[in-house]
Amino acid sequence: MSTPLPTLTIRTLTVEDVPRCADLSEDRGWPREEHKWGLLLAAGTGYGVDAPDGRGLAAACVVTRYGSTGTGPELAAIGMVLVAERFARQGLGRWLMTAVCEELAPVPLTLHATSYGRPLYEELGFDTPGRAEMLMGHFRAADAGGGSGVTVRPAVAGDLPSILRLDAEVFGADRTHMITRLPAFSDRLLVAEDEAGNLIGYASAWPNMSTHVVGPLIARDTDTAKALVSGLAAGTDRPLRTDVDVRHEELRDWLKARGLESIAFNAVMTKGLPDLPGDWTRRFAPLTVAAG
Repeated sequence: MSTPLPTLTIRTLTVEDVPRCADLSEDRGWPREEHKWGLLLAAGTGYGVDAPDGRGLAAACVVTRYGSTGTGPELAAIGMVLVAERFARQGLGRWLMTAVCEELAPVPLTLHATSYGRPLYEELGFDTPGRAEMLMGHFRAADAGGGSGVTVRPAVAGDLPSILRLDAEVFGADRTHMITRLPAFSDRLLVAEDEAGNLIGYASAWPNMSTHVVGPLIARDTDTAKALVSGLAAGTDRPLRTDVDVRHEELRDWLKARGLESIAFNAVMTKGLPDLPGDWTRRFAPLTVAAG
C-alpha cells in the first residue's frame, strides 16, 4: 500500500455512498446489491476508507445496532466487510475491523463469516456457535399444505405492532428501525396466523439482483415456515435465495426437495456472548447475513 495505514482515515458512510459501496462489491466479484446497501446504510452505520489513489473506497463495512441497555445497544451486527482488490492482503481489513470492534466495545457482536474471513475474526476474538447454509434456486410449488390451521396472508399496517413484538421475542433484541423498513424494502411481506387469529410468524421476500431473498423468516414451527415460503414463492418468477440455520434440518431438506440448491456455508460468529440471543427454534433465516 502506497499510503501507510496510520495516515488513512475511517469515515462514516451515508446513503450517498451507495454507488461507491456497490463499486467496491463489484471490485471483489460480489453482486452490486445497491438495494441492500441502501437499507444497511439507512438503518445502520457504514464505515469506509477512501482509496488513497482517489478511486472510490479502499475498504468498508456496516454495523447495525439493536436494542438498548440505557448505555448502548444490546447487540451489534457487522457485515459487508470488503477491501478493494488492489489493497488486499496489506492489513487494511484487519485495521478497519480492529478499529470498529474497539469503538463498539463492550457491546456484544455478531457476524456471518465466509471461510476466507473466518481466520481474521477468530484472531479478533470471535467464536463460532453456529452455521448457516445458503440455498438458492427456482422454487417448485409443493402440494397444498402447510401447517395445520395456519393461514398465510399479506401483511397490513395493523399487523406491525404484532410483528414487532414477535420479532423482538424471537430475535432477542428490538430491531424496530429495521423491521419497519420492510414494507418499502420488500416486494412481499406475509404473516401467518393460527386458527384463533394469533400471529405466529412472518416473512418477507426482497429483491436482490436477479433473485428474491427470503428473510427474515420467523415462524412458530417448520410447517409454518414452509407455508410462509410457499406463499412468498407464489408471488415471484425469480429464483429464491435464503440463509437457513443448519439446525433447521427439516426445512433445509424440504427447500432442496422443492428445487433450491446449496450454494455455501457461512460461520455464525459472536464476540462477547456465547450464542445469539432469542429463540433459534423460531428464527429460521435472517433478514440478511449482513445485518442478522
